[in-house]
Amino acid sequence: MSASADSFDHAIDAWREWQASPWGRLRYALAEHNLARHTPALGRGPLRVLDLAGADGADAVPLAVRGHHVTVVDYSPGMLAAARDRARAADAGERLATVLADVLDLPAEVRGATYDLVLCHNLLQYQEEPGPVLRTVVPLVRPGGLLSVMAINRHSAPLALAVRSLDPAAALRALGERQSRSATFDAGLTLHTAEEITAELTVLGCTGVRHYGIRTVADHITDDARKRDPAFYADLEALELALTDREPYVHTARIFHLVAGVPGGGPAAG
Repeated sequence: MSASADSFDHAIDAWREWQASPWGRLRYALAEHNLARHTPALGRGPLRVLDLAGADGADAVPLAVRGHHVTVVDYSPGMLAAARDRARAADAGERLATVLADVLDLPAEVRGATYDLVLCHNLLQYQEEPGPVLRTVVPLVRPGGLLSVMAINRHSAPLALAVRSLDPAAALRALGERQSRSATFDAGLTLHTAEEITAELTVLGCTGVRHYGIRTVADHITDDARKRDPAFYADLEALELALTDREPYVHTARIFHLVAGVPGGGPAAG
């Protein structure tokens, strides 16, 4: 199911274009906002952060800019080079390290350490089953640390087909469908739900799992051109920030975002 490293290397330009789009900007703004509610509980000093499948560092570099020490792991050499370039451009190159590796085959330098905060963002959809990744990731978080997991929300797919594509028949079929495809990376995807991943994290001993939604309404607005209007985008971002932790809206979000504590640490703050 997972895409090859070449498919990510060759799609860097398309990925950067997506990141600069309104929906890409919302994804990163909301993730940063959600994490900021939890990280103060980890202490005032620089954090040790591990960003697994961190690609070109769009999550990692802002953390490095704020003084944290961040290690980005990815199996795409092109993405890691882009992450280093991004960090240098932000004058944070000394606080960002990169490791070329598959998350399921981490080198000893990563496996032998623990981290205050571990990010596992947009990786699970490239795995048919999330268990192996989660069993690898959770032990990397120090007791009392935080794990941040993000993936495409299966609940959003039927709604998108009905609203955006005006195809209720396809939406009906999608109710039981777990497979999709990434246009940017031309790769197959497996869609999960926050409920499924929360259950797996709980079995692994994680505590205080908080569920956020990223792009709860943005992807269901069909006028994509209007999202590029600065005033409209500002209003949309304000709405998304207000909805990110509100029931029932989190269940319609394109992306679910879970922040959890680990064994020995008590509930995640927030």
